[in-house]
Amino acid sequence: MEQILDRFLRYVSYDTQSCEESESQPSTEKQLKLLGLLRDELNALGVEATLDEYGYVMGTLPASPGVQAPKIGFIAHVDTAPDASGADIKPQIIRDYDGTDIALAGVPGLYLKPSEFPELLDYKGQTLVTTDGTTLLGADDKAGVAEIMTAVQYLVEHPEIKHGEIKIGFTPDEEIGRGVVKFDVAKFGADYAYTMDGGAIGELEFENFNAAAATVRIQGRNVHPGYAKGKMKNAIRIGMELDSLLPVEQKPEYTEGYEGFFHLIGFNGTVEEATFSYIIRDHDMALYEEKKAVIRRCVDFINAKYGEGTATVEVRHQYYNMRKQVEPHYFIIEKAIRAMEMEGITPKVQPIRGGTDGANLSFMGLPCPNLFAGGLNFHGKMEFVPVESMEAASRVILNLVKLFAA
Repeated sequence: MEQILDRFLRYVSYDTQSCEESESQPSTEKQLKLLGLLRDELNALGVEATLDEYGYVMGTLPASPGVQAPKIGFIAHVDTAPDASGADIKPQIIRDYDGTDIALAGVPGLYLKPSEFPELLDYKGQTLVTTDGTTLLGADDKAGVAEIMTAVQYLVEHPEIKHGEIKIGFTPDEEIGRGVVKFDVAKFGADYAYTMDGGAIGELEFENFNAAAATVRIQGRNVHPGYAKGKMKNAIRIGMELDSLLPVEQKPEYTEGYEGFFHLIGFNGTVEEATFSYIIRDHDMALYEEKKAVIRRCVDFINAKYGEGTATVEVRHQYYNMRKQVEPHYFIIEKAIRAMEMEGITPKVQPIRGGTDGANLSFMGLPCPNLFAGGLNFHGKMEFVPVESMEAASRVILNLVKLFAA
């Protein structure tokens, strides 16, 4: 346990936050520091690895002598979400968790509470890693990175374990929806792959949201408020009005399972001009297209009310539901189920209420379901990960390697 914990703590010490506004690849140069470290660690293990100009680490562990098996890849992303700071993370290690409230020491009076997050009680007696309340933790997806690296090291140190050729991939920018836009699937060379980017122990996913980002811009008109009657157009208020036109029941806090949503993730504005940033999600393609049409109709309504050009919207596709690409290769799901059962883990096959690099990779010709990495409450200061879940994920990787080589 100490080995994977130490590795995880080392990785989260790197600030790797991605940036949606950046047009570079990767979106932030600081991601390359951790990616370079991972390349060097793989090479030090004797696993030939490279880091290319786009921030992709690719490594190959050759097959055991005489083993003929599909080439299996394991992939994780290094970036953390723009939703909260990923700099100067100060993890707290809670050993033998007793089920009580956990004080997050960086913010007086802030607690991680089972009354608010009842899933905490599933991990009584285990070792939890939490934030100190000032940043996110980075288990999404540095837990996955640590699990893959720990499994690779184990295979290198235990050559008696027979396996086929194994491909290792680490990527940037997953959190902003463009983690694999320049990923060379042919160069990677895997027949099938798994992203280690899921949540709680046992999660196994091969369905995800169809996803788009939408940016609404409001052009207002500012005049002195004392003389504003009939003249002022307050861009902030007009944008708020547009937001109120979106279906209330289709906000994240009111949805679950296969239900999609509109999520307002950012706002910047003055009376003169304002920008509202959304993400749009739905598992069903028809409903996904309808949601994009809804936000455009809201813009049309605002323009009809306040004048043409008051509101504009840019809708950018991010990724599609990978189910139709993975389901024809369902045996890779069955092997993942078996790999978990070998560890006494009850698989939880469910749709991802989010996205993963595996979605785009599956449409690029590399079927790529998603396995649990163990973390919970991603993207914020309440994030935590049980060390035992990371250990279990690493063992599941080893079980998959054995199953494909059998």
